[in-house]
Amino acid sequence: MTTSGTDASPSKSLSGSGEGPLRDLRVIELNAIGPVPFAAGLLADLGADVLRIESPAGQLDLVDEECAVHLRGRSTVTLDLREPQALVVARELIATADIVLEGFRPGVMERLGLDPAELVRENPQLIVGRMTGWGQEGPLAHRAGHDIDYIAAAGALRAFGRIGETPVPPLNLVGDFGGGAMFLLVGVLAALWERQQSGQGQIIDAAMVDGTAYLMMLIQSLAGQGLWSSEHPGTNLLDTGAPFYDVYRCLDGEFVAVGCLEPKFFAEFAAGIGLDGDAPEQYDRAQWPRLRRLIEDRIATKTRAEWEALFTDTDACVAGVRTMTEAAAHPHLAARGTYLSEPPLQAAPAPRFSRTPGRAVPRRDKIHGADALTEWGIEAELAETVVGEVDD
Repeated sequence: MTTSGTDASPSKSLSGSGEGPLRDLRVIELNAIGPVPFAAGLLADLGADVLRIESPAGQLDLVDEECAVHLRGRSTVTLDLREPQALVVARELIATADIVLEGFRPGVMERLGLDPAELVRENPQLIVGRMTGWGQEGPLAHRAGHDIDYIAAAGALRAFGRIGETPVPPLNLVGDFGGGAMFLLVGVLAALWERQQSGQGQIIDAAMVDGTAYLMMLIQSLAGQGLWSSEHPGTNLLDTGAPFYDVYRCLDGEFVAVGCLEPKFFAEFAAGIGLDGDAPEQYDRAQWPRLRRLIEDRIATKTRAEWEALFTDTDACVAGVRTMTEAAAHPHLAARGTYLSEPPLQAAPAPRFSRTPGRAVPRRDKIHGADALTEWGIEAELAETVVGEVDD
């Protein structure tokens, strides 16, 4: 995140003068968890005017409002969309929006009186991004699920495990965010580009199973060439099967990540840990167990900090495994301003733009409730009425 003009220096604070490349883009975010708020937050960081409509029934509440940095950058209002006046307000808001993001199960929008096809007919330039796990169609379209289920069904979860061990979920990064939010964003931004040519909006069906399957395309290519075994996870090049692409325990109980795939980088790594003449041939799979033992023994002789210092100025592809708090203090990330300096801990907007930088705006600096509605053009008395219906 930059602060002005073409200055590419990192921002150290929550605020900044950037208005973002999406300035004046109007986005309605309908209450959801996981990929929808992530996508809406990224749009907000890049300058979009995002209004989040929350439900009085709430959602899976895992984060205290003061620490909900993933909800930064947008105004919020609580509306009971089952109430006629609240529905009228929602439709008025959508009639002036560029994008609507929703994460309900298929059919819920229609039952609420917000059928996306009708919304697009009323606002022909509207883009509706529909985010689900299973998609709008298919035998499981109406079934519940979470990230872990979608990446399991899509063939990704099986790949995250050491040989002979139970697969380990990669947090909710692959389904919710990689296979979900990012494909939702690509969809709505592609639709915005197409709208410039056609003048028409459209509806985007973004499914986590689809996006996750797409993320696996390199692995699918390797498998197609006989270079990847899906049946034996933990034996392949990128799933801890290769000893030069794995995590190792240090003397102090901390860890380093080793990723020296290329022979020239592996040679630098081997020299760094003292394996100059002893290292087996890197890509001789029959020698991998021996090579792993040699690496384990060497890495266990120094602390993480010692290994970080030793490899800092090399191309050995070694990095200390840090907590999020430690990551914020990493010299490289600190120099770039990857994390914001003001608490609570949170990442700066990404990616970075040379002319139109984004900006992280705290929730406390945004307008909420009835005032948010009037800012979006809703008559003040009606705004107070529909917000009051929830408070009552």
